[in-house]
Amino acid sequence: MSVFLRTAIRRPLLYRAMSGHAAHNPYLKDFKYKDTVRVLDNTLTLSTSEHAMIDRFVRVNQAGETAAVTIYKGQLAVLGRDPALRDLLVHMRDQEVEHLSIMDKLVVDYKVRPTLLLPVAAVGGYVLGMTSAMLGVTSAMTCTEAVETRIGAHYNDQLRELHMLKYEPLGALKQIIAKCRDEELEHLDTAVDHGARRAPLYKLQFEAIKAGCSVAIWLCDRI
Repeated sequence: MSVFLRTAIRRPLLYRAMSGHAAHNPYLKDFKYKDTVRVLDNTLTLSTSEHAMIDRFVRVNQAGETAAVTIYKGQLAVLGRDPALRDLLVHMRDQEVEHLSIMDKLVVDYKVRPTLLLPVAAVGGYVLGMTSAMLGVTSAMTCTEAVETRIGAHYNDQLRELHMLKYEPLGALKQIIAKCRDEELEHLDTAVDHGARRAPLYKLQFEAIKAGCSVAIWLCDRI
């Protein structure tokens, strides 16, 4: 078993011990009780509902970036012999590795409980990446387009909710999410430029993968 997968399997147990997260209810109305969370050497005071919202965001984002890294690893295992294609996939994988590192840090900073499905995200991402690549380059690109379409929309939803809070100390978190969103959308454009929409049964592949991402987001939010 790779070091990455061993880490993914251990990570939920480690962070569960570290967490002290608020009740998992994004619609709590009681702002009377406050959680104080240490973030980047500053004390950030969050209401219970604010903390619950960020807990959901970071938990899902960490799982999503875990899957993204392994999707590209799976595609590289099949398509990595082509030098030009390998360089492209390595570039996108490295950006996802950076995103995952950021989300891992946010888990600690915001005292987030990671999803218990992290190992599933890691293995599922690798299988999806390898399977799509075995169907050909265009199908691998369709996979990337579908995933990044759903994740880009997911990050946009988070940014809208954070904007509605109008809480200045969360500006840094918004900038982080916006940066990740922009780079995911760059991957989407790259996939389209490299033939994603010329794949066999393109529409079926695209919608199936996008729907799978939606299910994964829903599960990781709650488990």
